[in-house]
Amino acid sequence: MTILGIETSCDETSAAVVRDGDLLSNITRTQLFHVAYGGVVPELASRAHQQLIIPIVDPVARTGWLCLGFRQRRIRLRRRRGWGSFG
Repeated sequence: MTILGIETSCDETSAAVVRDGDLLSNITRTQLFHVAYGGVVPELASRAHQQLIIPIVDPVARTGWLCLGFRQRRIRLRRRRGWGSFG
């Protein structure tokens, strides 16, 4: 099974492709500008995620996902905060 995972929580934006347990591609960007504010500023983090998501997902997908001819079959998302909130 091939999985494209996308994560945007707090101050990190990430994407990865895993196939049968093997990591094929992965990119993570951390929003370091929050240090100047003494912590994460939610509105700034949200805007940064919007700016970063395509530049991160596109190369990950091209490298690990699309080159395998994988067709999307399932989508999994997190609706709320926390590890136990998958739906």
